[in-house]
Amino acid sequence: MAARPVVSVRGGGPARARKAATIRTAVCAVVAALLAVAAAPPPTPATPANPAKIPTVFLGDAPIGAYGIAPVDQNALLCVRAAENLPDVIEDQLADQSILLDIRADVSCAGAALHHVWEEQDLGGGLTAVPQKRALKKETRLVVASLGAGTAGLGQVLKQCSARLRGTEGAHLPDAPVDPDSPARQCRSYFTAGAGKAWLAGRFERTEKDLDKLFSEIGGESPSADTVLVGYPRLLPKDRTRCRAALPDGGSPLADVPEEAWDLLDEKVQAPLNTLMAKASKRHGAHFVDLYAATGGTTACDGTDRGVGGLLEPSGVTLLHQRLPWYLWANETGRDGNGDAVARSIAAMYGHGPA
Repeated sequence: MAARPVVSVRGGGPARARKAATIRTAVCAVVAALLAVAAAPPPTPATPANPAKIPTVFLGDAPIGAYGIAPVDQNALLCVRAAENLPDVIEDQLADQSILLDIRADVSCAGAALHHVWEEQDLGGGLTAVPQKRALKKETRLVVASLGAGTAGLGQVLKQCSARLRGTEGAHLPDAPVDPDSPARQCRSYFTAGAGKAWLAGRFERTEKDLDKLFSEIGGESPSADTVLVGYPRLLPKDRTRCRAALPDGGSPLADVPEEAWDLLDEKVQAPLNTLMAKASKRHGAHFVDLYAATGGTTACDGTDRGVGGLLEPSGVTLLHQRLPWYLWANETGRDGNGDAVARSIAAMYGHGPA
């Protein structure tokens, strides 16, 4: 019987060779993929989209424009608007909380009253500022306003109570005394028992009506906007005796206003105005920033801590070779503190921090 040929099986033949090659290729691919994953940097978290900027308009008078703080905005010389004013502080503070403002306009102007929102403002020399409401647009989403002191007659009360303000030192305060024939030293009796009492009552009636019109004008021009009304910082402390101390550079915080009239300025003018502004804001569904309540320790009578320039204290602005005086308006300390307070209040509106 013939012997069977011996068949070698080493290597498994062509089919097994192909299978082994396929396995080696697959293993190499897996290993390469694992090595690539290990070498790759960790995944970067998705970056949230930048928050949208809020189209914003500022309306107001000297405190918004930061009268007296140098340098002055060269495009707003007649309004004596500072290059870095309250809107700038508010914008910077809100940006730190990722609330970004797109300030479309700042039309604040020293001497503005409520009616200058819808009427021209006389700037002297035949020049005028257009009604502030023209800055409001349909796309405006935030309006910040601070007006009312001029309508309530604060400047006229000051001139009624200060002989110095009736002269050249008060030339940049665009108001006249209520009755120039009544002596400044008698201003308290003039406003509490004389003809000035009815005059002051009439001014507050006008202020209340004009506040209502302010909100109506804002709503008509910018119906989708949130409105913030900013009150005025406190001018005098509860303890009036602090106002007897001289300013650090000399002079009285209230110039020549008689001491018996100090209560008048706070109790008959500023406190009622603050209350009126708060009530009008509530009535119209607006947000009110109560600076009066927040600034009792930085009044004109608080020395180096004062956030209000003393009456007739030299400001930081020189215009036509003359140093402009303060008229109890916020200085740099006040601008920064007031701006912080307004920014916190706006941030709370948008759900950032306490109200």
